[in-house]
Amino acid sequence: MASKSLFKGVEVSRLNGPFCGPACRCLPDFFREEFLKHHRCLEQHREYYSDLAITQAEDALQRIMANLDTLCERDDACQMIGELLRKLDVVTKLSAWTEPHQVH
Repeated sequence: MASKSLFKGVEVSRLNGPFCGPACRCLPDFFREEFLKHHRCLEQHREYYSDLAITQAEDALQRIMANLDTLCERDDACQMIGELLRKLDVVTKLSAWTEPHQVH
């Protein structure tokens, strides 16, 4: 079962609770899984993207994943990483594939 990104339609400023901040170790795991979902979506639909788009998206994903723990330590981690996920979603359209109203 595909999982919907929790950032779609959620006000990022409301995500500053106990799961956001340097003290929580579950945050990197959550975001890692979200980025992996985008990578799997990119791989599944590879034939629809140009080689350049694939290369750029994979490079971005690789840089993000390599620095995810450090990024999650920032005070604005949820907001900043949420923005990165939304930018990836422009390319992968993952949220369109997982929206319940899109399923027929």
